[in-house]
Amino acid sequence: MKEIILCKYGEIVLKGANKKYFEDMLCREMKKRAKAYGSFDIYRAQSTIYIEATDEMADIDGMFEAAKKVFGIVTVSRAAVCEKDMDAIAKTVREYIPEFLKSAKKFKVESKRSDKSFPLDSMEISREIGGVILECCRGIKVDVHNPDIVVKVEIREFGAYVSAGVSKGAGGMPVGSNGKGLLLLSGGIDSPVAGHMLAKRGVKLEAVHFESFPYTSERAKEKVLDLARLVAVYAGDIKVHIVSLTHIQEELVKHCEEDYFTLLLRRYMMAIAEKIARSHDCGALITGESVGQVASQTMQALGVTDSAVNIPVFRPCIGLDKEEIIQIARRINTFDTSILPYEDCCTVFTPKHPKTRPDLAKVLVQEQKLDFDALVEEALGTMYTENIVAEY
Repeated sequence: MKEIILCKYGEIVLKGANKKYFEDMLCREMKKRAKAYGSFDIYRAQSTIYIEATDEMADIDGMFEAAKKVFGIVTVSRAAVCEKDMDAIAKTVREYIPEFLKSAKKFKVESKRSDKSFPLDSMEISREIGGVILECCRGIKVDVHNPDIVVKVEIREFGAYVSAGVSKGAGGMPVGSNGKGLLLLSGGIDSPVAGHMLAKRGVKLEAVHFESFPYTSERAKEKVLDLARLVAVYAGDIKVHIVSLTHIQEELVKHCEEDYFTLLLRRYMMAIAEKIARSHDCGALITGESVGQVASQTMQALGVTDSAVNIPVFRPCIGLDKEEIIQIARRINTFDTSILPYEDCCTVFTPKHPKTRPDLAKVLVQEQKLDFDALVEEALGTMYTENIVAEY
């Protein structure tokens, strides 16, 4: 019996004349990930990607898990393939389906007849196959309103497909289909979530991390690279640009009022990030800020930091509370790494009473005590890049 993986995509089907562009991108990503699991034939038809092992050594279990992490896919299921003939379908159901129904008490059959030349309609197929299941699986009954599991029969272009149960995919759009953005990646909970959320919308990620050695440790940097690896499981390969803020922070301490340290530092970070973004063809900056979460994330403070750049700033977490952000972090497996107790640059020289309702004119008075452009260029001169290769 031949078993394959069926991956259904969602909003891509609404793309009209551009649909093929998105489908091609999705197939390329799936083929890239499949290389880690052996030899597979990957093709598409009728808003579905088919993944078929081409040798016995291929790891179909691993490929199934990998497919669930591809942005653009909404559902993933394993299915047995047979001829488009009711006797063949019934035989496949008897051999393939009972294993999936062992712990179920109620089931229903859903059928889809994409090939309209098939002699039975969807209702007739479901009725026939429901009877087959009742014969071969004792102690189970039909419940079309609240089943424990749904058995599906699909009559498609290449054959008939029988499956039971479906797994949720990553959803969203294929990575790279909506440009590239630069993620300001700290060691906290929020920024990896923000990166994941924008990647889900088809944005290819690069990242910048700001370090403050020797005030921050080498282990703090490694923690950030570990977070990038976890985000890359969904988002694909990520270049992480690392920039030192040490001299800027020391100059702020020497020349500026303490209450403004955080705001001024954020403006430097945004200005540096904008220059990196422009030189690497990134159309926007991405941050993990949530309005009102900390002093630098009040509406007024965000306005002050945004005024330092002339590029869009995307904040996908802006309306989420901390618990909602944590839930996503747990789901994408970044939470446990994010809470490791290693400092980041934003915890160095933190003012006791940061400005929460800053006036931009007063912030600029403080900023003018330093040569802003020269310090930005000096910081850019410290930059080096770590290439994070996604491990699927």
